[in-house]
Amino acid sequence: MSKITRVGVDLAKNLIQVHAVDAAGKVVTNRQLKRDKFIEWCMQLPAMCLLAMESCSGAHYWARKLLELGLDARIIAAHLVTPYRQQGKGGKNDANDAAAICEAASRPSMRFVAVKTVDQQSMLSVHRLREGYKADRTACINRIRALLTEFGLVFPKAPGIECAAQDTLEDASNALSGLARMTIERAQMQWKELDDHIDWCDQRIAAHHKQNEQVRQATELMGVGPVTASAVVATVGNFKQFKSGSQFGAWLGLTPRQNSSGGKNNLGGITKHGEVYLRTLLIQGAKSAVMTAHRREDPISKWVHQLREKSGWQKATVALANKNARILWAVFTKDKPFDAGHISVAGFTTSRHVRSLKTL
Repeated sequence: MSKITRVGVDLAKNLIQVHAVDAAGKVVTNRQLKRDKFIEWCMQLPAMCLLAMESCSGAHYWARKLLELGLDARIIAAHLVTPYRQQGKGGKNDANDAAAICEAASRPSMRFVAVKTVDQQSMLSVHRLREGYKADRTACINRIRALLTEFGLVFPKAPGIECAAQDTLEDASNALSGLARMTIERAQMQWKELDDHIDWCDQRIAAHHKQNEQVRQATELMGVGPVTASAVVATVGNFKQFKSGSQFGAWLGLTPRQNSSGGKNNLGGITKHGEVYLRTLLIQGAKSAVMTAHRREDPISKWVHQLREKSGWQKATVALANKNARILWAVFTKDKPFDAGHISVAGFTTSRHVRSLKTL
């Protein structure tokens, strides 16, 4: 055990595969451990031994445990490990995965995932639960519309469908039978219950906004509300893990996809890599800001409005989302409050800010 310098760990619910090598890269052991024996085995490793694992369910929990033992625990995104599996796609198993993780961790240019704290994961659990309730509510509404359609009662997708459905139940002249009315009422009860669950999640997010200074700072940006700010702070934690605002935007998948060669640059749509939830929130918030930009006189709103008139609201929305991501990185790494009138020398060419999407 004293010879081990690096360990690749393939996590699972009950059995954990470990692939350990020495300083020369020679395999010392490649074995399976039961979940309750894993920590005991790790306690025998030398101090600051590197243990790498894929980003998956439970990875942050185990990383925190290993860091407490004085070990160097790191997490690698799964898509960065796949190229190091020597057996390719057809040779995927726990032992090969652990060996690939161990090899990937040895690369000097490898990018690692920051270990989340308990508070971060706790807040993110509220966001995940809220998204699940929203999906359930949408399914419930569609179920009610489908049931009413069976009786010739068609309702459009509109905010007022709840009142319309209630009026239909109270209308004795339609074709609904007594059993059908009770069925719709039962579905409406589920709808109301889901709304209450979403309200509870919103209250927890509002409390996070009230108690956390970073969340309050993030909401000062146009297109960033309490939900987006809470999700950004809980997901990223330490923004200094990114070297620049552009790297943060790339991590969110807000940068153009490239197909360049021979000195000729071909840019496509955004990559959509990285954190889907954060990217969705930033784009949804930016859309709202873009649609109302003509009512404001600050420099960013003027720039967004000009870009919308020139390139359309969709490109303007993504551009603002990317800009907000970069501003968030700058605010939290430089410890300076957001200034809507600030002009960055690197990012802007004139006092009226950038003129096109290419400067983002």
